[in-house]
Amino acid sequence: MSGPVAVAAADLGASGGRVIVGRVGAGHHGAGHHGAGHHGAGRLDLHEVHRFPNTPVTALRTLHWDILALHDSVLAGLRAAARDFDLASVGIDTWGVDFGLLDSAGSLLGNPVHYRDARTAGVAERVQAALTADELYEVTGIQRLPFNTIFQLAAMAGSPQLSAARTLLLIPDLLGYWLTGEIGAELTNASTTQLLDARTRAWATPLMERTGLPAGIFPPLRRPGDRIGYLLPAVARAAGLAGLAAPLPVMAVGSHDTASAVAAVPARGASFAYVSCGTWSLVGMELAEPVLTTASRRANFTNEVGIDGTIRYLRNVMGLWLLQESSRAWAATGLPVDQDELAAQAARVPPLRFVIDPDDPEFLAPGDMPARITAACRALGQAPPEGPAQIARCILDSLALAYRRAIIEVQELSGRHVDTVHVVGGGARNPLLCQLTADACGLPVVAGPAEATAIGNILVQARALGAAPGDLDGMRALVRDAQPLRRFEPAAADAPLWRAAAARLR
Repeated sequence: MSGPVAVAAADLGASGGRVIVGRVGAGHHGAGHHGAGHHGAGRLDLHEVHRFPNTPVTALRTLHWDILALHDSVLAGLRAAARDFDLASVGIDTWGVDFGLLDSAGSLLGNPVHYRDARTAGVAERVQAALTADELYEVTGIQRLPFNTIFQLAAMAGSPQLSAARTLLLIPDLLGYWLTGEIGAELTNASTTQLLDARTRAWATPLMERTGLPAGIFPPLRRPGDRIGYLLPAVARAAGLAGLAAPLPVMAVGSHDTASAVAAVPARGASFAYVSCGTWSLVGMELAEPVLTTASRRANFTNEVGIDGTIRYLRNVMGLWLLQESSRAWAATGLPVDQDELAAQAARVPPLRFVIDPDDPEFLAPGDMPARITAACRALGQAPPEGPAQIARCILDSLALAYRRAIIEVQELSGRHVDTVHVVGGGARNPLLCQLTADACGLPVVAGPAEATAIGNILVQARALGAAPGDLDGMRALVRDAQPLRRFEPAAADAPLWRAAAARLR
């Protein structure tokens, strides 16, 4: 490994984004961003330089991403990074499935539509008249979610925009295109579209043709660690990076945020499960090969591509969206909640009095979440929760139960054993959720890093530049060495309580 480098990670989630600079290199690092120095695998310092909201916009009843505001925020983050650091590269990760369409001149044909928009209602059933669920899964290995790219495109069939489209770019590829002028599709995010062949890791062109989708709009594939291109001169000027001796490279990373997060799971060996917990929770294991069985499809597990050709074998669980949307609803009624205070109050509510299935489609759309949770509890024959503390406890207990179910099933379906659960992402900052997950699963939980996505993005860039370990084990050792982690042991006495609650939901 060469000397330390500074790289910028633009990490965009469904509710907000940030630009974080990582300094990565071999050997000892002294008292840095996280306090005491560390010896061993090397140096990994994080510096958040810019944070920004990601606020969707409804226009004429369609929910859009404000993609130009996001592009502008990435540039503002690069300007902030350039003031304090001598950058060696930049990488972008975002959520999956959503896209922009370019015309023959390379111009964007319309603001990308948000996956929570209603346009895909009923579309999956229509597509599966031409292609059964088994056939689709056998090729792609991707769980059926109503907003997968395949169904979003099918919803646009016959539209002027799709007719005029010459190129489809997923969100991180679109932002990368605006920085560099280069067109392509990074593999980990391409795998979320339900249009990539899980075995060959190539676009599933025959499947596109059978569903009437224009195969010609899908760009060439690239892998994490590939160089996308260099900042265009005008972009470099706008980002305060015009004075560099050489143009700044933009690197492909695990551009699906979960691929980056899983790369930074600080696990030892292979017998671990992960919960990448943000707006969504992704719960699963890392495998060498996809699991394409009918049992896997029926259990709604998905095979997304990870770093170094691994498979992220996981289930999507609704995640902290339930809490975020409840907090919005309370604030709208003049009842703003302090999240730390809410967590403390929720911890005092007796466990497992109220449980729901967080993956009920009823909870997918924005709106009055507390009212929907209350209604769901009533429908399950439970006394409804009252007030923010009880609703928050209901959400956290229910998420832990959903994680338990996914971790039991991932072992059955993959034939692999789990001895530790790693919680990364925003959920790692919630000690109650981490303890409940340990209790529900009957397994130790290691929480952290909360910034796993940005760290995975940073390490893939640094590795491409020769400044980080060459394999996933080495990268994970570096994360263990440099990041504060917290361990939660399961309360064995609570196991019957969790089994009973799981039976109640079944």
